[in-house]
Amino acid sequence: MAGTGTGTALKLGLNSQQLPASSLFPHQNCSFLVATTNFSLSRSRSFQNHNPKALLSTDNKTERRDAVAVREGHKYDAIVIGSGIGGLVAATQLAVKGARVLVLEKYVIPGGSSGYYTRDGFKFDVGSSVMFGFSDKGNLNLITQALAAVGHKMEVIPDPSTVHFHLPNQLSVRVHREYDNFISELISKFPHEKQGILQFYGDCWKIFNSLNALELKSLEEPLYLFGQFFKKPLECLTLAYYLPQNAGAIARKYIKDPELLSFIDAECFIVSTVNALQTPMINASMVLCDRHFGGINYPVGGVGGIAEALANGLVNMGSEIKYKANVTNIILEDGKAVRVRLSSGKEFFAGKVISNATRWDTFGKLLKKEELPEEEKNFQKRYLKAPSFLSIHMGVKASVLPPDTDCHHFILEDSWANLEKPYGSIFLSIPTVLDPSLAPEGHHILHIFTTSGIEDWEGLGRRDYEHKKETVANEIIQRLEDKLFPGLQSSIVLKEVGTPKTHRRFLARDNGTYGPMPRGTPKGLLAMPFNTTAIDGLYCVGDSCFPGQGVIAVAFSGVMCAHRVAADIGLEKRSPVLDAALLRLLGWLRSMA
Repeated sequence: MAGTGTGTALKLGLNSQQLPASSLFPHQNCSFLVATTNFSLSRSRSFQNHNPKALLSTDNKTERRDAVAVREGHKYDAIVIGSGIGGLVAATQLAVKGARVLVLEKYVIPGGSSGYYTRDGFKFDVGSSVMFGFSDKGNLNLITQALAAVGHKMEVIPDPSTVHFHLPNQLSVRVHREYDNFISELISKFPHEKQGILQFYGDCWKIFNSLNALELKSLEEPLYLFGQFFKKPLECLTLAYYLPQNAGAIARKYIKDPELLSFIDAECFIVSTVNALQTPMINASMVLCDRHFGGINYPVGGVGGIAEALANGLVNMGSEIKYKANVTNIILEDGKAVRVRLSSGKEFFAGKVISNATRWDTFGKLLKKEELPEEEKNFQKRYLKAPSFLSIHMGVKASVLPPDTDCHHFILEDSWANLEKPYGSIFLSIPTVLDPSLAPEGHHILHIFTTSGIEDWEGLGRRDYEHKKETVANEIIQRLEDKLFPGLQSSIVLKEVGTPKTHRRFLARDNGTYGPMPRGTPKGLLAMPFNTTAIDGLYCVGDSCFPGQGVIAVAFSGVMCAHRVAADIGLEKRSPVLDAALLRLLGWLRSMA
């Protein structure tokens, strides 16, 4: 959930068709679309607010670099398929470095699962309302840096807590913004495990502090890696040590209480939709520490403003984004990705192609090859598609919520065994607790997620499908009424329900999936693919690449991808000999995972 980014609710391109009233993304009432539905935004003017010191911008390139595109006869240096956070970060970082980039978005606004829609005065985030990487300090505030690189800064509202857990055996834990307050509360629930709690979360901080000390660029670019190692050898060795390890194994070194270990499973589940034994320790540490270091900060006006700001920044840097541009094919020539084809038949050429689709969509649908590359076969042997979600967006009367209600809640009522089962746990966001402007006066927004597989919704006729949506949604809402908010059902003034089929259709995700899930116990992040692929000229970005799901993770993926592509088109330093050696080494390590 921590992110795409996007875990259960911290993660959630799109279809240009108008949606029915009961669908997840009913944009037909959204006034924003008047100016943005069916044209290309392309301007090349000076960008007055551009910040040359932004950490993700280039250090010493002040003029455009068009030589590559001109030399190879391409209009664009790179095409990005999809405008999720990962794709937009990759696109804007390339534009800042001097590349000419074209983003092709299937829907009518940018953002994918980080988009929004309006209905009857309510402004709903499509996906997560939990925003990591949005602080004003450190190196892991990747959303802040990405915006600053294109001259934007968004006003944010600090969230005093990340999430309030409501768990079996009446266990209630609030994750306070202040780390000491959170640790004190957790120790008060498990006083006999004080030392184990401090050791486990202490290891998380070792990893986070190591990441936070480094300049984050592509792990597939050897000159960068060598430079970071010589500058920060201890931090690099720390990360190398934890790279093949999982959070659950580390927790079990220090903690014995089964309920506390189950709590850590829940902590990891909202990061990765799997338990701690299957969650890479580096992924867990990024989220479990950033929520205290930088804190959760909600953008004023809603999450959709992030993608809009990045898209506007991209245009202001002289690149382009086209909406209602449904890419159906990545075209190869002599084994190299050189162009893409839209459903309209129109084609665009570029030196490099970056796919922000899932790897299953990229290699199973966009790329028309009879044989999967060997590394993709290995990836699919180790990872399967994570489940999708049932999503419920509601407008309710404000009187139903107590005045001290937290913004984010995780509910698992009866048994720890239900944590990973479909509909077993519920994630709830109430963004109007932080930003009341998102709803009409006297009302709140409730955004509810619970895991659900697409197989549960296939083979139904239209009437049965709608009936099942209503039945399952009402059961989920009733659980929230019983646990948290008496009278919730009767307070509802607006309700929209989306199923995995909705997510598949409008977010262009195979089976509605939100990234990969390990088939067994992984060796940390060792087996996760990076941005390069076995296809020359084709790169992937987003939640099915290293480091995985979540807002910070997909933004990191975008930064890494932009750096690797920039090196490959001559906008960053590179060593072809070292590149080849490193890529072979990384491939070997993945094969050993």
